Amino acid sequence: MDFYERQLKTPLFDAVVNYAKKKKISFHTPGHKHGDGIPKKFREFVGAKIFDIDLTLLEEVDSLQDPKTVIKEAQKLAAEAYGADFSFLLVNGTTIGNQAMILAACMPGDKIIIPRNAHKSVIAGVILSGAIPIYMYPKFDKELGVITNITPEEVLDKVHKHPDAKAILVTNPTYNGITTDIREIVRIAHNHNKIIMVDEAHGPHLKFHPDLPTSAMEAGADVCVQSSHKIISGMTQASMLFARKSMDLLKLKRILQLLHTTSPSYILMASLDVARMQMATQGREILSKVIALAEEARKGIKAQGIECFGREAIGREGIFGLDVTKLNIDATGIGDTGYEVQKLLNKKFNIQVEFATPTGLLAIITLGNTKNDIYKLNYALKDIKKNYVKNEKIVNAIRSVQFPNIVSEVVLTPRDASFSLTKKVHFKEAIGMISAEVVCPSPPGIPLLAPGERITKEVYDYLVFLKDMGTIINGQDDKNLNFIKVVHETKHEPELANNILEVSKIIGYKG
Repeated sequence: MDFYERQLKTPLFDAVVNYAKKKKISFHTPGHKHGDGIPKKFREFVGAKIFDIDLTLLEEVDSLQDPKTVIKEAQKLAAEAYGADFSFLLVNGTTIGNQAMILAACMPGDKIIIPRNAHKSVIAGVILSGAIPIYMYPKFDKELGVITNITPEEVLDKVHKHPDAKAILVTNPTYNGITTDIREIVRIAHNHNKIIMVDEAHGPHLKFHPDLPTSAMEAGADVCVQSSHKIISGMTQASMLFARKSMDLLKLKRILQLLHTTSPSYILMASLDVARMQMATQGREILSKVIALAEEARKGIKAQGIECFGREAIGREGIFGLDVTKLNIDATGIGDTGYEVQKLLNKKFNIQVEFATPTGLLAIITLGNTKNDIYKLNYALKDIKKNYVKNEKIVNAIRSVQFPNIVSEVVLTPRDASFSLTKKVHFKEAIGMISAEVVCPSPPGIPLLAPGERITKEVYDYLVFLKDMGTIINGQDDKNLNFIKVVHETKHEPELANNILEVSKIIGYKG
């Protein structure tokens, strides 16, 4: 049986469907019993069949905690499709994958080199592991309105400064589709005996088309995690983790058993099985159409005098490659903030984009979009630019705002700060204090404050600016960000002062 024939198989999906067809009398979970207990309005909207495959741990459909049959086979096929040695189905999203990678690689006190614009789940993994983060700081490209990616030179610099670092984690691609030279970073990591991990949440499609950037497994990374639900046809929360034999696979499996729910959704896992089959057998054909649609949309947006950068941006600092299926639309060229354009698209034109920033919008083109979708998006942007009130004063003010320098002074490990004695203070009064919380505009989910960092006026001013613009900011206890939890330095034992001195010495901050 050749690769194509093997990849046509969907063992987990088939097992779930075959079990559902038997209509067995259920005296087990879930409580709705094939949907018979589901309220009528829900059942009528989604249909009946979905509840027949909402199953629990049964012999016929295997167990995610200790797979022996159809889940094991599904994971083996996924590993083959993506060029990995092993794969793991995830139903808690890429969040659990990021945490599992870090916990499998790092012991308390180990150093891990990570980009400061990493997703908050990476910061959570650092907190859980007790590792010491060594931050890399990608640049903000003001002209394009996006944070770029880290470079191999930055990785090498941190490796030289911290030769005892245990692992390196990179985000590739970024939420905006910007990629680094992942092959060179993998080479640097392995030449210096470092584990290289990749948060590839936005790259589950990269492997399957030559016109897309190099994927983590193709580049030789030790482990990566992908959000299959974000870009390909997995359902929301469905992700996959891929690993090589260079990882401690028994430890990785054990950590996933600790983190994962013991009641995984068979609907989500079955969707992963089918999504893998679709990409492995039809990926190139499907993605050729997706790329063509994205380029058609980009061309139409630019024709209206609205910036939407494409491959011409490659070569700028921090931009080695680009996933062209991401549309980074300059809202200021339309005449308003990203938030206001997003609202108009949603309320007036029934179009929902991925997220907005003060200056832009991100629209993601995937296998589910059509030419008609592209036409409607271009028409809506043209109509908004032509017919809706422009707010040049606000646009000019936004353009003048500088993205904050987040090269913050790290005075405690994220874990020490998170589990320290804290006090709640007015946010403005917190400048100069040590944050005990993650403060994170979301999307894109990149913390502007991480536990253990000293709060600067620059970051304070920018967070207030985002708050006034209507940005969703989460992670902190006070959702309105009037107050923030900080480390209560005066109430700690003397060991806190020693920890501060030790961490500062180990990390070598600032920078």
